[in-house]
Amino acid sequence: MKFLDDYQIKIKNEELLLAGLTHSSYAHEHHDPNYERLEFLGDAVIQLIISEYLYLHTDFNEGDMSKKRAAFVCEHAFFQYATDLGIIPYIRVGKGQLKNINETIIADVFESTMAAIYLDQGINAVKKILNRIVIPYIKKNEVFLDDYKSMLQELVQTTKRSLTYNVIKETGPAHKKTFEVEVMVGDIRFGIGQGKSKKEAEQNAAFDAWQKQAHLGDKHVS
Repeated sequence: MKFLDDYQIKIKNEELLLAGLTHSSYAHEHHDPNYERLEFLGDAVIQLIISEYLYLHTDFNEGDMSKKRAAFVCEHAFFQYATDLGIIPYIRVGKGQLKNINETIIADVFESTMAAIYLDQGINAVKKILNRIVIPYIKKNEVFLDDYKSMLQELVQTTKRSLTYNVIKETGPAHKKTFEVEVMVGDIRFGIGQGKSKKEAEQNAAFDAWQKQAHLGDKHVS
């Protein structure tokens, strides 16, 4: 895959890497394996590498290391890393999903791709990528994870409108559900978010709404 050329990583098992790039919608249409099992492993591999970096290069206590790691091992961060790596054009989705290759899918693919590289080339190959893409964000103390629900609540208080979150869709098997949540300001939908838990979906919906904060002062909302 060309997106790995800059790292001099040559995958031996290309079928494994393709599985890491394959959404369940494509897998269903073509009877191919999808990225879900690899995603599980990839999350653990990334967490290990980031944990090791924080242990070796900071003097944070356990609690602070956990907080710092959470800020760089989250959906918004994975989406940015995937963008930086250049994975997005290689993601395989079904025809019905083509117009909705969303942040959640892209973040999941980053995890699964790291797992495929780990299984094929070992942990040092994954470190090579994370050292170039992720570590600079840690050094700059980039903000990927914020409590957008609280931020949105503070913003909405000035308009004296109610703020509610509603689950509008649940997909996937019981052990691996994806939730879609809408956030309502009064009777107006201001954001939609997806996540692997209701809490994560609510944060993502709040983030979507928070990005549209300028509209909260519009005459239609006041």
